[in-house]
Amino acid sequence: VQTLSEEQAYAIDTICKREKSMYYLYGVTGSGKSEVFLRCAEQVIAQGKSVIYLVPEITLTVQLAKQVTTRFFNKVAILHSSLTPSQRLKQYKKIINNEVQLIIGARSAVFAPCTNLGMIIVDEEHENSYKSGNTPRYHARQIAQRRCSTEGAVLLMGSATPSLEAYALMKQEDGVKELRLTNRVGKGVMPTIEVVNLRYEKSLISKRLKEEITHTLAKNRQVILFLNRRGFSYFFHCRSCGYELTCPHCSVALTYHKGLNKMVCHYCGYRRDVMHVCPECRSVDVGYSGFGTEMVEQEIRSLFPQASIARLDTDSAKKKGYVEETLNAFRSGSIDILLGTQMVAKGLNFPLVELVGIVLADSGMNIPDFRSQERTFSLLVQVSGRAGRYNAEGKVIIQTYHPENPAIQYALLQDVDGFYDQELEIRKQTGFPPFSRMVNLVFRGRTQKRVEDETLKFELLIQGLDEHHELEMLASNECPLEKIASNYRYHLLVSGQDAAKVHYLVAKALSCYTPSSCVYLEVDLDPLQLL
Repeated sequence: VQTLSEEQAYAIDTICKREKSMYYLYGVTGSGKSEVFLRCAEQVIAQGKSVIYLVPEITLTVQLAKQVTTRFFNKVAILHSSLTPSQRLKQYKKIINNEVQLIIGARSAVFAPCTNLGMIIVDEEHENSYKSGNTPRYHARQIAQRRCSTEGAVLLMGSATPSLEAYALMKQEDGVKELRLTNRVGKGVMPTIEVVNLRYEKSLISKRLKEEITHTLAKNRQVILFLNRRGFSYFFHCRSCGYELTCPHCSVALTYHKGLNKMVCHYCGYRRDVMHVCPECRSVDVGYSGFGTEMVEQEIRSLFPQASIARLDTDSAKKKGYVEETLNAFRSGSIDILLGTQMVAKGLNFPLVELVGIVLADSGMNIPDFRSQERTFSLLVQVSGRAGRYNAEGKVIIQTYHPENPAIQYALLQDVDGFYDQELEIRKQTGFPPFSRMVNLVFRGRTQKRVEDETLKFELLIQGLDEHHELEMLASNECPLEKIASNYRYHLLVSGQDAAKVHYLVAKALSCYTPSSCVYLEVDLDPLQLL
């Protein structure tokens, strides 16, 4: 049984007193948040009540289930989207018949049919995957909050990098009760972080990162390399005429996948053969720019031929059982270097990992979205947190072309509060959430002119209903990704300080709106991305 730190014991005691309905466990990576969650769950279950434990990814669902099944005497149900209908039905029957009291799952598990709910735990609360990208577009955190309020249960959230909305709530006296975990458990200390400016490097693996990998492997320790971009390279261009190859169905560049020897669109799945001649000017002076996980894997294998290397991204994970096999092999020490995308950044716990290399920290930094800085910072902190969780020698190398960027600088200082306070001030000045509520209305269809006309039609309609000018139209134009799967996309971004009024006026406009038969409208409340 793990010995609790003073901070962990205080957090458990405070939560179980139930003086508040919502608590936030705000702790550094490796501080033992999961143990606090499980101890609280044990106390709730001992009172004869049920607990829903939400995690952001199916991978984490499986990992957590293995950890707790014995601890809770097999009275655990698992819910996630990969279950077959018969498997899901079996789990639901166990829940309805009160055969289990702990339900673990991804976002849809928030709807589990518990009859005596005592607590909902939202682990890694900041994760975007808690928001459904398809209709109905719900956020699991908001559903959990409403369900706990209705059923008299406690909502317990936690993360090392809270969402800015949750951070703002913690600052309010009558908001969420904040509980801090400031130190790592056991012998773990926070890793040292170093930033490498790629402007002065000639290789995608810098000299410093190569040195640290060599040093780490010599000690029989493990390395995680992170790059949030899959494929081999992602930009085909002609050096003679400037032609750029894009998907014929989407307004995005095709990505070269060396394993498939194909150019692939990551939005609609379109594929075509690799080109060696420019289709415009017939020049053979063509090439590829940029790099993804496949290229990094090739580079690492050439630099460290004796090391055991595995790649974990959406492409490699398509093989059934590959993710679990790879993570188990890495945990056992049979893999030396694990290279991956966001799949290696979330909640995973590996005792032998001493070095984390962030191959390119800039990939999401310049996305035209007001949350891009928050997402970049959160990802840097989370992936850095995989290093040195059980020893004092953790090291993180962040490679970037923009070392002066605030997200990079605050990550280097490991100053989470400093970043959030600055970002909150920027949001306050610009009127973005959490200081306003937003609705993103996306119109899409095959004919660009009709989509544009429908967007303007709805904008005029809602402006006519807004008699007291309580709403602000932040955008009424093409989406940053103007075309996906042969559908042109325009959006109308509506904002206001009063959530009830924003929702009322949008709902009223929708009830008065007569849609075109060839234009589809998507309504996204509190959007997490605006692409």
